[in-house]
Amino acid sequence: MNSRVKAVFLALPLLLLLADCAQNPVTGKQDFVMMSEAQELSLGLKADQEVKRQYPLYDLHGLAKYVDEVGQRLARQSHRNSLSYSFTVVDSAEINAFALPGGHVYITRGILAYLNSEAELAAVLGHEIGHVTARHSVRQMSAAQGADIALSIASIFSPALRNQGVQNVTGLIGNALLSGYGREHELEADHLGAEYMARLGYDTHAMIRVIAALKNQELFDAEAARQEGRAPRAYHGLFASHPDNDTRLKQVIADASRYGGGKLDDGRAAYLARTGGLVYGDNAHQGVIRAGHFYHDELGLALKLPERWSSANLPDKLVMSAPGEEARLEMTAQKKPAATPQEFLRRALRIDAGEIDISPINGLPAATLTARGRFFAVIYFGNQAYLFTGAARSLELFARREEAMRASVRSFHALTDAERRLARPLVIKLITADTGTRFAELARVSPLGRNAEGHLRLINAMYPAGEPKPGQAVKVVE
Repeated sequence: MNSRVKAVFLALPLLLLLADCAQNPVTGKQDFVMMSEAQELSLGLKADQEVKRQYPLYDLHGLAKYVDEVGQRLARQSHRNSLSYSFTVVDSAEINAFALPGGHVYITRGILAYLNSEAELAAVLGHEIGHVTARHSVRQMSAAQGADIALSIASIFSPALRNQGVQNVTGLIGNALLSGYGREHELEADHLGAEYMARLGYDTHAMIRVIAALKNQELFDAEAARQEGRAPRAYHGLFASHPDNDTRLKQVIADASRYGGGKLDDGRAAYLARTGGLVYGDNAHQGVIRAGHFYHDELGLALKLPERWSSANLPDKLVMSAPGEEARLEMTAQKKPAATPQEFLRRALRIDAGEIDISPINGLPAATLTARGRFFAVIYFGNQAYLFTGAARSLELFARREEAMRASVRSFHALTDAERRLARPLVIKLITADTGTRFAELARVSPLGRNAEGHLRLINAMYPAGEPKPGQAVKVVE
């Protein structure tokens, strides 16, 4: 047994003295936890404030209120119905939902586009309520705290561990809050969510329909990633751990039937009415990517993306990636300093000023530099300094991709009046299908590009080959 393992075993008696057990509100069994309910509520409230600082909220003619109402009805059926739950729609194109300790549940507008009924919304929210009622995040954080204490104590017994940068408890809690749960916790959340749905009269099979929709989205993105030469954006979060044909999941759904279920209308019409006009993809405050260009109406800027490169519009940066992830160009922004662009780069990179090109870019003060196999540029526009950083996996690949990076930076310019129309976000609209409505035809006039047909099938739960029926409400993107 090596010294590190010995140290951990020596630490266990001390760890157990620090631990506590609490009755699980769902199972009635004793759980190993290191947090009281009061601490859980306090931590959840602080984390909720942090989420809301980092992510803008989203509403659309009462959509946020509608989501909260559905969530509150489910929460009243839960094993911890005395908690003060909140259900928040986050303005993000990501496909996700998650819960924090104490009853704070979040759902992105991105996932709302892929749901097609109130019952499916209830499945998502019910699943997250299940994580809260079973205290999954608290149990996960307790395990993280336990591991941290064990290693911290172990470092006393083993000097070799003292300089290995062991995480502190706060870091582990932060990771535990938003990390994925294990298979058993996910199944338990499924079981509880299905139970709460059934108690309200929802068809619990809506949970399986949601999983199928999300798994289809993963399959579609994997194919799109292959076409674009990028890594697929594998879904990580709600229902990620099991397929829609999972035998144990089907048993969970069947078991929930003893509580009722299937009495309510699935709420398709109500849900579609609430989500008509929903922003699809990037929102205006983030800037939008369209047809190989990036447009930002609020900041008043535009640029051309490198041809055949993929892009990701993140809250704090624009990331452009070459096929095969061979190279990357990132754009970030910060307040414009008093220094010139040349001085900005020189101070930031500690490079001799003579090596920096200070030629303006489309009339804007700028500076560019290639050094140590990396490309740097800064452009002053308005009260912001836009910093570009480019790199590749090797010097050979950098030499091959540098001109594409430079061309994208040289395309940076003030948004024109004609481009402002393109800077508007895409939104979901409802149409009524007739006998001739086909997704291939809808895709031809869609702004979604070469994979438009796949996108439209996905958001209408008809992927990969379904077609609308006459009289059916169909979601399109305009």
